[in-house]
Amino acid sequence: MVEGEYSEYILAFARKHLRTWYITAIPLHVAQLCREQGIDDILTIDWKDTKIVLPKEAPADWTNTLLRTTGKYAHELYARELFSTVPLALLKLQAVNERGAGILMHITSLPSAFGIGDMGPEARKFADFLQRSNQKYWQLLPLNPIEQGQGYSPYSSISSRAGNPLLISPVVLAREGLLKEEELSPYYLPQTGSVDYEAAGRVKGELLDKAFQNFKTGDFPTLQQQFVDFCLTEGAWLNDFAVYMVLKGQHNGAAWFQWPDAYKKREPEALEKLTDEHAETIERIKWVQFIFTKQWKRLRTYCNNRNIQMYGDMPFYISYDSVDVWGDQSIFALDEAGEMTGVAGVPPDSFSEDGQLWGMPVFKWDILKERNYDWWIGRLRKNMELYDIVRLDHFRAFADYWEVPAGEKTARNGVWKLGPGNDFFNFVEKELGSLPFIAEDLGEINDLVLKLRDDFNLPGMKILQFAFGDEMPQNDYIPHNYARNFIAYTGTHDNNTTLGWYRQEGHKYHHQIQHYVGRELSEHDINWVFARLAYASVAKIAILPLQDVLGIDEQGRMNTPGAAEGNWGWRLVPGQLNQRAENTLKEWTSLYNRG
Repeated sequence: MVEGEYSEYILAFARKHLRTWYITAIPLHVAQLCREQGIDDILTIDWKDTKIVLPKEAPADWTNTLLRTTGKYAHELYARELFSTVPLALLKLQAVNERGAGILMHITSLPSAFGIGDMGPEARKFADFLQRSNQKYWQLLPLNPIEQGQGYSPYSSISSRAGNPLLISPVVLAREGLLKEEELSPYYLPQTGSVDYEAAGRVKGELLDKAFQNFKTGDFPTLQQQFVDFCLTEGAWLNDFAVYMVLKGQHNGAAWFQWPDAYKKREPEALEKLTDEHAETIERIKWVQFIFTKQWKRLRTYCNNRNIQMYGDMPFYISYDSVDVWGDQSIFALDEAGEMTGVAGVPPDSFSEDGQLWGMPVFKWDILKERNYDWWIGRLRKNMELYDIVRLDHFRAFADYWEVPAGEKTARNGVWKLGPGNDFFNFVEKELGSLPFIAEDLGEINDLVLKLRDDFNLPGMKILQFAFGDEMPQNDYIPHNYARNFIAYTGTHDNNTTLGWYRQEGHKYHHQIQHYVGRELSEHDINWVFARLAYASVAKIAILPLQDVLGIDEQGRMNTPGAAEGNWGWRLVPGQLNQRAENTLKEWTSLYNRG
């Protein structure tokens, strides 16, 4: 709306796209105004009190896209300021608000017709849900390949840089002409509330075989050139990965340290011969990674265009049986025969008298430092290409870590050793620029870890399920003790759902929780009460597992640490996302200034 003495001499209109406003203002009849005011220069017109009044919900921060100037306004833009340099104003109004909210849900948990969630239409529907509910973050688990032998854990991958082929969408392949629509339906699987990894691997493997053959024989010149470029760009990790996968297949899935010495020790002649003999298989493996990357980039762009940031997760340690360890044995605690000498874990505590032994080799940080942390720089660069934000799992190991001698049956006899500390992050900052990282600083943390986190201004994590019990008022995880630079969670993938926790582990805290929130609670609303506590906190980001948004009980738990079976399986069924959840999230992002 235009007000003031010369309101009829200005055409102004506003358009809103997502959370950004665009304002166009054009002066009209300027020749007449110049004659009336006895001037020749339209930039000297006296506009008096004429102003453009914007809706109260419009952001106050503006950028003039023509002049590249910025400023703030109190919902009024005066014509004398708008037209002082150019007789046209194109303004972009975008709120600068570091407070935000997001949802934790892995892609595997999406509905789909192929036994597992993937990067297809349902992923975009979920992004639309996030946008409509004013969420800014979609937090995921690692996207790397998984194995049955590791319980399909995304934290025990055979590669730190490759993508999980199970996340590739056959529907998207069909839309690109690499498959026919009618080829898909025979591969449909029942849409249940659980991932069927074995069946998904089978049907997607067959569909990818068909798509690859169509790619080879069809007319896809642009796609074929993109594939060539991808192989050149990603060759540093892709070549080893493809050879490693061929060798795994040749040896019935055996670990690399069980292969014949020629392959185990990476003798050049043996690897060159193998590469020649299995050229087409190697090409297919690379092509699958190309397709994964292509689909992921499109999904990320789709989300980013809706102001949703992709929040990824990067494990600290690497599986012993992985292409990373096989391909660069000198940076891991191995002997000349490839056997582990130092194993990662954590010491005994009140929850485990033996501690935890993880079966992964620790790093040789002295060697890595001599090499300017090249392996880590490449790994972090890859993760920064994939995500907008990266959670550094087991962050404390950058400060100090627990190393157990190989051969030990428990973690009791380990020792603390210093990690790379500030030297590492200084080098990363020098090489990669900004540090878009979240420090997973949970568990037993010392001052060394906290100092490292704070020296680089990395946000930490707060988990509401850890807040109750003895000395609750002083507990670091209770919301009144939070600080701004943290991510507040009701729980993570390693926790029970809030309802499940309330029924099980948190049963003894019912009275304390009720006393804290000042009202009676029940199983019907505990998830929303915890969600409100996270949203209302001063933590700059609040993340809710989708299971908590939907009020799902312990059956929706994603992972139980230490349990060998029953993990990583929870999945949405079609139509399970409901309007109540969307409306509540949207209301709360506004109420708690997280929109």
